[in-house]
Amino acid sequence: MTSEYIAGSVNTNPVVVRRLLALLREAGFVTSQPGNGGGWELAVNPEKLTLEKVRQAVQEESPFSMHSRQPNQRCPVGKKIQGVLGPLYVRAEKAMEGELAKTTVQSLLSAVQVAEK
Repeated sequence: MTSEYIAGSVNTNPVVVRRLLALLREAGFVTSQPGNGGGWELAVNPEKLTLEKVRQAVQEESPFSMHSRQPNQRCPVGKKIQGVLGPLYVRAEKAMEGELAKTTVQSLLSAVQVAEK
């Protein structure tokens, strides 16, 4: 498929899709063929490719990262919030990773095919 086709399918800019596909290519999950009739193709068995592997290839930081600015240490909430949220964020990310590791690209493809009927 072309990046333009994929971008139209998910309603985003082709540049965004190409950036993500380049990361997936670096991870060895997709290949690309330039030129007329070219496009992107899955390079691995979709039954072996988990969403956690995909997430690791395209995501640079945790989705549960702390705000880049330090909270106000004179505030009773601000001085404690990072210590309270930190362990929660770690548990939430581990739970998400576990669920994504159990889900393969093939299982998503199968679910889409069932939903089409």
